[in-house]
Amino acid sequence: MTRFGYFLSCEEHDPKELVRQAKLAEQAGFQALWISDHYHPWLDEQGQSPFVWSVIGALSEAVSLPITTAVTCPLVRIHPAIIAQAAATSAVLTDGRFRLGVGTGEALNEHILGDPWPPAAVRMEMLEEAVELMRRLWSGELVTHRGEYYDVDTARLYTLPEEPPEVYVSGLGKRAAELAGRIADGFVTTGPSAELVEAFHKSGGAGKTTQGGLKVCYAADEAQGRAQVHRLWPNQGIRGEASQLLPLPRHFEQLAEMVSEDEAVASSPCGPDPARHLAAIREYVDAGFDEVYVNQIGPDQDAFFDFYATKILPELS
Repeated sequence: MTRFGYFLSCEEHDPKELVRQAKLAEQAGFQALWISDHYHPWLDEQGQSPFVWSVIGALSEAVSLPITTAVTCPLVRIHPAIIAQAAATSAVLTDGRFRLGVGTGEALNEHILGDPWPPAAVRMEMLEEAVELMRRLWSGELVTHRGEYYDVDTARLYTLPEEPPEVYVSGLGKRAAELAGRIADGFVTTGPSAELVEAFHKSGGAGKTTQGGLKVCYAADEAQGRAQVHRLWPNQGIRGEASQLLPLPRHFEQLAEMVSEDEAVASSPCGPDPARHLAAIREYVDAGFDEVYVNQIGPDQDAFFDFYATKILPELS
C-alpha cells in the first residue's frame, strides 16, 4: 500500500517553521517526511535555506515520522565522510527512522567553495564512490580510502545506529534510475514516471522502495493558487540542464521571466478542488511509487494541512 508523506521545503521556510509544519503533517495523518538540502534557494523570492542537519535534529524530537533527505549531494560542498557522520547521527536521533536520499546535485548549492563543477557523467561516478565510502564508514571500522575522487585517512565513526542508514539515490533520467537500482536501497524522483520506476526495478531495485514527490498549492480559489506558484516556483517551468548548471538564484530568476503561468503550474494542482489534488497524487500511485510526498507552495500551511486531513488523505487511504 502506498504511503503518503509531506515534503518540507527548506527553500521557503525557516527552521522553526519547518518543525512546526512537521508537527502539523503528523497530526494531519501524513506518514513520513521529505526535507530538501540546499545552500541557496532557487530564487531570492523563496527566501530561506537553513542547514538541513540542524533541522533534522530538531525534527527527531518533534515528530515520530520517518525522515528522508530529498536530496543531499555528498560530492563537492560536503565530503562524503562528513555526510556519513551526519547521517549516522541522524539515524541515532530518530531511532532508525532516517533515510539518506542522495543525488548528483546542482551548481546552485555545490559551487560555493570555488571547486569546479564536474559534468553529469563524472558526478555519477563520484556519487557511486561516495556511497561506497559512506557504507564502509558505517561499519564502524577504521577506514583509509584512496579513491579516484575521495581520500580518507584513518577515519572511524564512533556514534552509529543499530543498522546503517538506508541510501536512496535520486534521478530524473534512466541512467540515474539504473544507478539507483544497482547501488541504492531506494529511488527518489519528482515526476510520476512509470518508466523510471521500471528502470530502477530492472537494474536491481526490485522489491526496494520508490519515492516520488510533487508540489501543490491549496488556495481559496484556483487563480490565487496559480499566481502563488508562478511567483514562488516559476523555476518548475525551466527545462533542460539549467537546474544543474546555473550557480546563483538570480540566474534562475532571469530564466523564470520567460516562464508563463501555465508552464509554472503544469505539474502542480492549484486551488481548493480535491479532485485535482487527488488526480495528481494518483498519477504517482498508478506509476508504481511506494511513497508519495506532497509539498504546499506558499505560506498557507495551516489551511493546506486542514484540507488534506479532511479532504485528501481519507480518500487516499
